[in-house]
Amino acid sequence: MKYATASLVAAATVSQVVAVYQQCGGIGFDRPTACDAHSVCTAINSHYSQCLPSSIPSAPSAPRSSLIQLGGVNTAGYDFSVTIDGSFTGTGVSPPPSQYTHFSSQGANLFRIPFAWQLMTPNVGGPINETFFATYDKTVQAALNSGSNVHVIIDLHNYARWNGAIIAQGGPTNAQFASIWTQLAAKYGRNDRIIFGLMNEPHDLPSVPTWVKSVQFVVNAIRHAGATNFLLLPGSSFSSAQAFPTEAGPDLVKVTDPLGGTHKLIFDVHKYLDSDNSGTHPDCTTDNVDVLKTLVQFLKQNGNRQALLSETGGGNTTSCETLLNTELSFVKSAFPTLVGFSAWAAGAFDTNYVLTLTPNADGSDQPLWIDAGYVGKKGGRVAQIDFVDSTQCGQDRVSREKGREG
Repeated sequence: MKYATASLVAAATVSQVVAVYQQCGGIGFDRPTACDAHSVCTAINSHYSQCLPSSIPSAPSAPRSSLIQLGGVNTAGYDFSVTIDGSFTGTGVSPPPSQYTHFSSQGANLFRIPFAWQLMTPNVGGPINETFFATYDKTVQAALNSGSNVHVIIDLHNYARWNGAIIAQGGPTNAQFASIWTQLAAKYGRNDRIIFGLMNEPHDLPSVPTWVKSVQFVVNAIRHAGATNFLLLPGSSFSSAQAFPTEAGPDLVKVTDPLGGTHKLIFDVHKYLDSDNSGTHPDCTTDNVDVLKTLVQFLKQNGNRQALLSETGGGNTTSCETLLNTELSFVKSAFPTLVGFSAWAAGAFDTNYVLTLTPNADGSDQPLWIDAGYVGKKGGRVAQIDFVDSTQCGQDRVSREKGREG
């Protein structure tokens, strides 16, 4: 957005100049290849070159704002068949649009919509597949339209990998990683109800500091593309809330925002409640309160930063109803340090999935959705999520494949 004026001026004086972050070359490319004065045509791969900044331009200004308290659900489907090595062989499944009004009518105001990197850009670092994007965007708009205060996390669900290779550590370059986000920034960069989830669950990283440099690179690229959205910064060990204070957290708190300040950089953490913190068992064994207290203490001691629990959940069992209720009560009480939560999972999962929150065919909810405190019950009717007033001031995840159709 911020380059619109410069591009118009350039078009009036120099013909056929390509704007920053647009395609400028590649096999079969027959459009203009000369970048504007502030960028250089950079080969991402043999099929795609992109105009990338030759120097750091002035970042767009943005008014300071804060996120409201958030609570809701992951609506999976476009991530189905993504494995923890970042490979993908599927076609994606659209979450039912009716779920968004179903959950938002009960007070949910956050939906996380994961997608496979390979669906959005079939070639790493290449252009967005506009056919897939049109399908994905219909889902995003359905979620946004379900309530005036509903927020959406667009979640790149690839475990810091592309087909088995780790970003900037033997796999895609930082520029290729940034490419998908600068393109999404051009589409969603002025919608303050869309949150960018930079990467789902990085894990088994040879170098955590190198990963943090990749995060900083992408933050810079998103801002220089003109986007002012809140950004979710993931750590390591499957975004472990437990590992964050001692593993990735000390480096991630040093990531800077070209907008100024750090209030739009939110840390992305996950924590399940089963015996091995994998999110693959129906029973829960912990309420995670001690882990989350340690996380809150770390965040407060490091500049009063914020985190969002974008994945948590359990089975429809008595143990999970009790322990999840305790966990979510703590998350709600820890606002604004903990911005909120997004439960795993509904969307295209069927009602037999071990952690399903997908409503039944008759429109009734799973017991966990009601009894664990995602929503409340009053007089037998589902009531709105009981948040505190928004104005008031892990063990490593085991290797698993969530990305399969329920």
